[in-house]
Amino acid sequence: MGHKVHPLGFRIGVIRDWQAKWYAEKDYVEFLQEDMKLRQAIQSQYTDAGISLVEIERQANKVSVTIHTARPGVVIGRGGQRVDEMRLQLENLIGKRIQLNILEVQQPELDAYLVGRAIAEQIEHRVAFRRAMKQALFRTMQAGAKGIRISCAGRLGGVEIARREVTHQGQVPLHTLRADIDYGFTEAHTTLGRIGIKVWIYRGDILPEPSLLGIEEAPAEGEEAEAVETKPSTPPKKEAKPKAEKPAEAVAPTAEAKAEKKTKEKAEVTEAKAEKKTKEKAEATEAKPEPKEKPEIKKEITKAKAEAKTAKPKTKKTTAKAKPAVTKDKEETDATAQAGEVPQEP
Repeated sequence: MGHKVHPLGFRIGVIRDWQAKWYAEKDYVEFLQEDMKLRQAIQSQYTDAGISLVEIERQANKVSVTIHTARPGVVIGRGGQRVDEMRLQLENLIGKRIQLNILEVQQPELDAYLVGRAIAEQIEHRVAFRRAMKQALFRTMQAGAKGIRISCAGRLGGVEIARREVTHQGQVPLHTLRADIDYGFTEAHTTLGRIGIKVWIYRGDILPEPSLLGIEEAPAEGEEAEAVETKPSTPPKKEAKPKAEKPAEAVAPTAEAKAEKKTKEKAEVTEAKAEKKTKEKAEATEAKPEPKEKPEIKKEITKAKAEAKTAKPKTKKTTAKAKPAVTKDKEETDATAQAGEVPQEP
């Protein structure tokens, strides 16, 4: 015998909450019977409204009923007419005042009960069960689920003997408590008998919030001064960076969120590449040597040299004997001789 555990009951108190939020010691049986009657009446009256969950909360003499539906317009009706009718009907059923709240299921493809109900309706309309299972599996994975498993059991295809067919895609970690796994069961009523349909959908992990126990309160001014005097000086420690909290929306990412994430990553990659290219260009320009002299300047220098060479005359080196210097005495004697005077010896 297998020891199978209901995926929702297994996670109550960890990542899930109760569907009936009340406590009673004496009137427990009475309250439980009232809850069952309320759920059966709502499901039977709105079979085509896509109601996936009914939450009941009790406060003194008032019962608050929250209905999660994929088609809120069917439940509300024109101007809230059907809501008023349902409220009167439920009040007459249990004899207490009832407050009705209607919430819309944003993504029916990620709700296990609604996926199973869609398969059951297709099987009741004589659609091939394998085709219905594959279509549901494809739509759920396209909506952003990380894994899905579908099981159909009964007289599948109208055969004489009952059997079970299971299809799955992705991962469905049933033993991981933080894994957000939605489970739904429904039946398809055919002419040849009932066909049971079970659906498991893995929508991601729900991580616990970081505890604030490690954060200590700042001491008073007087205590701070005493601590400074008594404690020896120690080197400052590096402050640990707190881990960033993951938003709750990241647990079950939608197709739009994935597309936005991809576009952001692409933009970051392109920006990083552009910055890298600009840095490489700047480094290349700094590493280039100084530009050499232009060829025009070279030509002018060579022309100037050629002109200087041609301007110099080619002269032979001649050695001329230096004439003896004429003294003042000799010049005087020559002058007297010309005048006809005889120079007297001293």
